[in-house]
Amino acid sequence: MKKPAAQSNSKEKQRKRVLFICLGNACRSPMAESVARRDAADVIVACSAGLTPLGFVPVLTMQTLAANGYSIEALCSTPITRAVWDAADIVVNMSGISKESTFTDYAKVEDWDVQDPYGTDPVLYQTIYEDIRRRVAQLAERLRNGAANKSAKSGGEVIEDRGK
Repeated sequence: MKKPAAQSNSKEKQRKRVLFICLGNACRSPMAESVARRDAADVIVACSAGLTPLGFVPVLTMQTLAANGYSIEALCSTPITRAVWDAADIVVNMSGISKESTFTDYAKVEDWDVQDPYGTDPVLYQTIYEDIRRRVAQLAERLRNGAANKSAKSGGEVIEDRGK
């Protein structure tokens, strides 16, 4: 039985558009995008981009995702566009450069300290994948519990949990 349109739209509004960013949009952010698309599709509409995109997703990124049962379809290395930025509810910055140093408008950005596996071996790719999968699961759980942003306000001060 098909859901009524109002109920379907309400469900869609509950999903947050999350933009995962890293330097080359080749390893970390495509991994996060793929993981979020499968594991958190109920609360996240995922996409990814890079500060300085490589223009391709390396074989080890694809192999790591495929070996863990994640889709590699539609993953590509692209730049951050104004349209993608504006559409995002949450931007996850895995570039290794703080949000304050990287973006002029960083209110919707949260920094994740995730090592870049580019140019390393399959073991490190797997370790990074596991870290990203854990972090995406934590983000999804937070969203399922109704918390849109990772930052929690306490006495007017913003406190960040960087997942360490």
